[in-house]
Amino acid sequence: MPATYYVAWWNVENLFDEENAPAARRPDKVRRTIKDDIKGWTPELRDRKIARLASVIGQMNGGAGPDVLGVCEVENRYVLDLLAAAVKNVVPARAYSVVHADTKDDRGIDVAFLYDPNVLTVPPDETFFHVVMRRNATREIVQVNFTTVKGDRTWALFGNHWPSRSGGQYESAGYRAIAGETLAYFHERVLEVHGPRTPVLAMGDFNDEPFDPSLVTHAQSTRQRLKVTQATSFPLWNLMWPVLGTPDGTFYFESRPNVLDQFLANKNMAVGTAELAVQADSVEILRFPGTFTGTYRQPRPFGGMGKKVDPDGYSDHFPIGVRVVEAD
Repeated sequence: MPATYYVAWWNVENLFDEENAPAARRPDKVRRTIKDDIKGWTPELRDRKIARLASVIGQMNGGAGPDVLGVCEVENRYVLDLLAAAVKNVVPARAYSVVHADTKDDRGIDVAFLYDPNVLTVPPDETFFHVVMRRNATREIVQVNFTTVKGDRTWALFGNHWPSRSGGQYESAGYRAIAGETLAYFHERVLEVHGPRTPVLAMGDFNDEPFDPSLVTHAQSTRQRLKVTQATSFPLWNLMWPVLGTPDGTFYFESRPNVLDQFLANKNMAVGTAELAVQADSVEILRFPGTFTGTYRQPRPFGGMGKKVDPDGYSDHFPIGVRVVEAD
């Protein structure tokens, strides 16, 4: 019987450790960068935010929780472990393991995966952290070559949090172009090392929309499934294009929806004979009751890090989800 996996991604908005976190959890470089932004961020606020995030994660996949969840804007492994424990309180059947990249980002925010080891395993030496470098390092791209428990198949997942648009969308575009090139390069490397039939799924907050050059030209993504399945090169199928025709987004800027959070699947997940087939019509922006606010139904941020705290908030991004079916 085929197995179905629920994959989710979420920018969890500044999930930082407490203000007085020990040096082992917050290096001096990060402490100097964030300065007074962390002031007043108590253990109680941190844990409240984690509980709010866990309440949403527990609603994913019809209340069963995702099989694998990519996250970004997390400070350290400690808060990830707290998050995994909080989700277990909501969904006792899930005991997530963590893959975490302690990146070179100045603010110390990282990319990670939470995954259920009952359905996916991580073989030794199959986790990679790819540096994105253009004058200075930013968040690394996290690559995990998972193995499915059911079919013993290699499945490469890439977690991305590309450089922001701070300083201007066009002025900062070069940084995201480099990130796109980095993703495209390591997509090709997966196929060289693990074989040309290896399924690959990239996900992330790309800080650009599906039509921007960083994704189309540099990451080689397209809206056309046929272009991906018939290609002799290495394009990726961007599954978020249909969302662009709706009023919804994953992040809102001045009340305008942006689709910054996306899934990209390679040929081996798009062809009709795929052993791990992505279900494009299952892609969804997850807007659970209470997680949005206002006329335009925007995400309800938790705040912190210099912004007003809403203890009943969650994140300034909506999570996204998709289903993948593994053949017998």
